[in-house]
Amino acid sequence: MIDLYSTATPNGHKVHIMLEECGLAYRSHHIDIGNGDQFTPEFLKISPNNKIPAIIDSDGPDGKEMSLFESGAILVYLASKVGKFLGDTDREKFTTLQWLMFQMGGVGPMLGQAHHFRIYAPEKIEYAVNRYTNEAKRLYGVIDRRLAESKYLAGDSYTIADIATFPWLRSWEKQGIVLTDYPHLKRWFDAINDRPAVKKGTTMFVDVRKPIADDKSKEILFGATQYAKR
Repeated sequence: MIDLYSTATPNGHKVHIMLEECGLAYRSHHIDIGNGDQFTPEFLKISPNNKIPAIIDSDGPDGKEMSLFESGAILVYLASKVGKFLGDTDREKFTTLQWLMFQMGGVGPMLGQAHHFRIYAPEKIEYAVNRYTNEAKRLYGVIDRRLAESKYLAGDSYTIADIATFPWLRSWEKQGIVLTDYPHLKRWFDAINDRPAVKKGTTMFVDVRKPIADDKSKEILFGATQYAKR
C-alpha cells in the first residue's frame, strides 16, 4: 500500500495522475500548504525539503517500507515498480529521462516563477513579469517543436515525461500563453487531458485546497515562515 501526502498543485498532480495510471492501491493524505502542514515534524521526516508530494510505500524494493520525496523521483520509482511509462530499451529510458529532467529543471521552475510574479507577488515588477512570461513562451515553443516530430515527448509512447509536464501547462492562461499558438502542443495537451486517469488525478484535493489569497497563507508560502531555520 502506498500512502500519498499531497495537495492540488502541478507537482502534486503529477503523482496523483501516475498512481491512477499505474492502478496502484493508495491512501491519500491532504497536506494543507497554506496552513503550514508541510512544516510539521511528521511531514519533514518524509520530505525534508518541506515540499509536496511525498509517498511512503509499505512494500519497497526490498520488501521494506520506503519513503520518497521529489515528484520526479517518485515518478521514476513508480514507473520502475510497475514496469510501465519509462520505456523498454535503454534508448527509450534515457530519452524519457531527458524530457523528465527538462520538466524538472526548466518547465516547473520557470512556469512557477511566472505564476508567482504574474499572480502572487505583492507588487508587479515589470522586469520579472516580462522575463518569466517570455521564458514560458520559449519553453512552450520547445515543446511544440518536439511534438511536431513526435506523438509524445519521449517518442511514440506515453511516459512519465508527459505525466510530469502536462499539469504545469494546464494553467497556460495564467502564464500569458495563447494555447492555439502552439498547435502541436495543443494536440498533445487535448489527448492527455482526455485520459481517465488524468481526469481523476487532476481533481484530487481540489475540493479541500484553499486559494492562496489571504495574508496568512501568503506569509507561510512566501514569507519568513518558509525560510525559518528548522
